[in-house]
Amino acid sequence: MEPTELLRLVGGRLDRFGCARFVTGSVASTVFGEPRFTNDIDIVVRMDEHQAALFASSFLGDDWYVSVEAAVDAARRRAMFNVIHVPSGLKADIIVARESPHDHARFSRVRPITMPDGRSEPFASPEDVILKKLEFYREGGSSKHLRDIASMIAVQGEAAIDWRYLEVWAERLGIASELERVRPKQ
Repeated sequence: MEPTELLRLVGGRLDRFGCARFVTGSVASTVFGEPRFTNDIDIVVRMDEHQAALFASSFLGDDWYVSVEAAVDAARRRAMFNVIHVPSGLKADIIVARESPHDHARFSRVRPITMPDGRSEPFASPEDVILKKLEFYREGGSSKHLRDIASMIAVQGEAAIDWRYLEVWAERLGIASELERVRPKQ
């Protein structure tokens, strides 16, 4: 199984159960920047406990690992759970939205991206991917997040990035100094 196939399967089931969603993380930074290998797909969803149980229960058989209990708990706590395709080792991280002001902003800025097979998938905006990667950089210090951001800025073009949106949310999220690290010097 290829990552795009996993996204099609997982996304289709989320759609079937009425869960608004978007792709973020490394897959999104690859779409907006330069390709790099990743074996997981980060999907932010709006789902309640009932939807979580239905969704997790839809992955039956030896090819899949997902815990219904973990999915329901994640929906209750606004946390994350996994769907793993066992034969390939590919994983979808299902991140239940916290419904924070930033989550509302991220959902309002979702962009449809056409996949190689012609279907459309909802993706976080480049700016929202950058903000999340800056938060992860602040938390863990991994330079891969800074490389992903630099790649996105280079590929998208500095003029295509909404720097005002980034400044406002970086201030609100407490990552303004991290944003200054990645902002191209004038």
